[in-house]
Amino acid sequence: MKCIAVSVVLMFVAVITEAQQTLKFDFGNGRVKKGYTAVTPESKFANEKGYGFTAESEVTAVDRGGKSVNDDYITSSKPFYFSVNLPDGNYDVKIILGDKKGTSATTVRAECRRLFLENIRTAKGKFVTETFTVNVRDSLIRDEKGNIVKAVRLKPREYNYLHWDNFLTIEFNDSLPKVCAIEITPNKTAPTIFLAGNSTVVDQDKEPWAAWGQMIPRFFAPGKAAVANYAESGEALNSFLSARRLEKILSLMKPGDYLFIEFGHNDMKQKGPGIGPFTSYKKLLKQYIAEVKKKAGIPVLVTSMHRRNFDKDGKIINTLLEYPEAVRQTAKEENVAVIDLNAMSKVLYEAWGPIKSIKAFVHFPANTFPGQTTKLEDNTHFSTYGAYELAKCIVKSIKDQNLPLAQFLRTDIAVYDPASPATFESFYWPMSSFLTSTKPDGN
Repeated sequence: MKCIAVSVVLMFVAVITEAQQTLKFDFGNGRVKKGYTAVTPESKFANEKGYGFTAESEVTAVDRGGKSVNDDYITSSKPFYFSVNLPDGNYDVKIILGDKKGTSATTVRAECRRLFLENIRTAKGKFVTETFTVNVRDSLIRDEKGNIVKAVRLKPREYNYLHWDNFLTIEFNDSLPKVCAIEITPNKTAPTIFLAGNSTVVDQDKEPWAAWGQMIPRFFAPGKAAVANYAESGEALNSFLSARRLEKILSLMKPGDYLFIEFGHNDMKQKGPGIGPFTSYKKLLKQYIAEVKKKAGIPVLVTSMHRRNFDKDGKIINTLLEYPEAVRQTAKEENVAVIDLNAMSKVLYEAWGPIKSIKAFVHFPANTFPGQTTKLEDNTHFSTYGAYELAKCIVKSIKDQNLPLAQFLRTDIAVYDPASPATFESFYWPMSSFLTSTKPDGN
């Protein structure tokens, strides 16, 4: 993780905030277009510059000759990462991909493996300009005047996450990535879709783990909305509150922003007087709803998906007790939307069955990944394939219910039926550089 000199960051942030300028980066060793900042293989990140490639990035430049930003590019045979200092907010990121003498294939993610562009291919001599809208944040909580008053209580592992660090970090991946230029512009009008949840929602920072929250940005149209995923592994409604995660969200929330709320896996393990799905759990759900409404935001409840637990007939066994039903009841009582991921996941898992569903969860033999000496068998947390299919369930419910935020979805999304999911073999995911065999918190 990059260490941040606070004074440098605040100075850089002030420039961006006051000017509301578009940052333009011309990638490659060729002639730099006027108004752009040159980015060469030697442009390693430094706080005093405020941008550059991260230390693990190994890149090369190709110059085809000419005066356009399209005439040179940066490429690599491995995933590479480009970071820019930016303040809290939403940004439209425009990327030019291609090669005037060759082909290209690029997948783009940001922050902790948050998916935006999938396998964008260009024919020989062709270029494509793609745009996505991304949320950037730090862990500081500010008052209405911008004064720092508190901070989110991060867990030690979060210090190395790429989504708490005052940077937008963009991951370029795939078989033949060729990046010609990037433009980054603040987006002050797009609503923010905040996510509150646990390890089944969080932007999992390392392969092979994943969750639906890091997949769903892929389905929103550029410029229309930004997803801000505040979920964290191991969290329950009460611990999310005590860590000031909700407080941070509320400090940024604008009228018309959304908060998706999905908890249950960790809440159900809590014991004690007055603790239960229809008592403490519902009370906290209603507290979240009330706080969001005070900010003129729009709360959306999400029932927790099932664990992978089949009976002898291939039917899903409910291990979440009455917690999903408590969410449904709360939504009805508070007159807020509910996305019933619990019901959809039952259909989805049973469509896969006990064998095919293994591919949707983190099940890998020993030595599949470097340093992984024991097999991985996790029936709660998802592989990238499983997380992607669950994100499609969320999108389906948004569309089926014709929720207002359906207008922000991409128009090219295929019709989805959890009873007939895409096959594992059809799913494409070039792996990121960061790996771990450590299971996320929660179960």
